[in-house]
Amino acid sequence: MDRNEMEHLARRRAKRKMGFIIHATVFVLVNALLFAINRQVTPQYAWSFWPLGGWAIGLAIHGLVVYGFASGGSIWRSLLAAELRNLG
Repeated sequence: MDRNEMEHLARRRAKRKMGFIIHATVFVLVNALLFAINRQVTPQYAWSFWPLGGWAIGLAIHGLVVYGFASGGSIWRSLLAAELRNLG
């Protein structure tokens, strides 16, 4: 792998990680706002946990893609290494 390919790969990985960080930040801010609205408007029913739960699933999948199953993730690397050993 030459220098340009490595730089391209590094930029791509950094973009993915930055995307996840932005996603997580927006998740926290929006759900905190929804929780505050819920407590002020309808404190007898905790409806703010429904969007939080659904969004948490999406955020978890995003995290797995970025840090686990993406081309640079540790799970991906271990699976790839195992396949290469099986072929060789």
